[in-house]
Amino acid sequence: MKWEYNYKYPSVDDLREKAKSRIPGFAFEYLDGGCNEFVNLVKNTKELRDVELLPYYLSAHRGSDLKTELFGHVYDAPFGIAPVGLQGLIWPNSPEILAKAALQHNIPFILSTVTTSGIERISELTEGRAWYQLYHPAENTLRDDIIRRLEAANYPVLVLLCDVPTFGYRAREIRNGLSMPPRMTLRNIFQIMSRPEWAFRTLYHGTPGFATLKPYMEKGMSMKHLGQFMNRTFSGRLNEEKIKPIRDMWKGKLVLKGVATVEDAEAAGRMGFDGIIVSNHGGRQLDAAQSTIKSLEPIVEKYKGKMKIMMDSGIRTGPDIARTLASGAEFAFLGRSFMYSVAALGNEGGNHIISILKTQLKQVMEQVCCENVTNLPAHLVK
Repeated sequence: MKWEYNYKYPSVDDLREKAKSRIPGFAFEYLDGGCNEFVNLVKNTKELRDVELLPYYLSAHRGSDLKTELFGHVYDAPFGIAPVGLQGLIWPNSPEILAKAALQHNIPFILSTVTTSGIERISELTEGRAWYQLYHPAENTLRDDIIRRLEAANYPVLVLLCDVPTFGYRAREIRNGLSMPPRMTLRNIFQIMSRPEWAFRTLYHGTPGFATLKPYMEKGMSMKHLGQFMNRTFSGRLNEEKIKPIRDMWKGKLVLKGVATVEDAEAAGRMGFDGIIVSNHGGRQLDAAQSTIKSLEPIVEKYKGKMKIMMDSGIRTGPDIARTLASGAEFAFLGRSFMYSVAALGNEGGNHIISILKTQLKQVMEQVCCENVTNLPAHLVK
């Protein structure tokens, strides 16, 4: 096996600490934090790590294969890059760094509506393999135009976000001026001055903005007007009336992200979704919710085989991916781990973290004597 990662940072925890030392405090707190008291942020990973696997050491093991088929494409690993908003704020040009790495390693990259690279650029970098996560626009004309752009750019999968009917209460972001409209406080300016490489690269790549939405914005918008634009442009609350015209218009695969209950999974199937991502937005929306692994269990029990079931939130490492797949999810998505790595290592960060995750996951599968990822549920301690 060819190891491509930097041996100074062999773990996600190492990358997190390095990232913290390289980016301004407000950017790190935006990436690292959850909502309210961070209860669900912590539970997501803690309760996932309560999952245990059985090793069958005397089985006739012939090696482990990470390849996974999903929506007609065979990926080299059963995990992908989750959508993250304002990625360029965390590290300049990070969406493009991760998109390039995703193509090189043949894993999916999901572009967020509210991140800092646009639809056409990411399609170019991924040769038309990227997925797109849509924050539902308030106006149908904007919705339809974005969908037409996605079709023209050959996006195969459209992900509708359902878990942001209202924005989570995040005290750190309020204090740091990252609410809308954002504020550049004296405290934030000092933080930028203490991270000169981040500041220099931000100057080089330009102030991060919502690249996908740029064609719909007036030129020279002030921060106040940008905030007003975002507030009137998006309506996060989904229902069947809003979803039906999207399903009718979109000819590719359609995925619902943010599912946390059997009832919503059932509704997704009824409305024609091809798959769901069980998620609680990384613990950033509802602190009183279940962890994703707890939400996953009854959904898998009732709907496995009827639609593709995927999961994000709380997954940080290769063993976490193994636990997720053993619990019945067919694919895993990670957000923070990828952003820690890019913030820590810049252009090397995407390849670095993917290599670590592949190596860790394969080691777990070899250790428990599991030959392919679809067999991981047979190793679950129930």
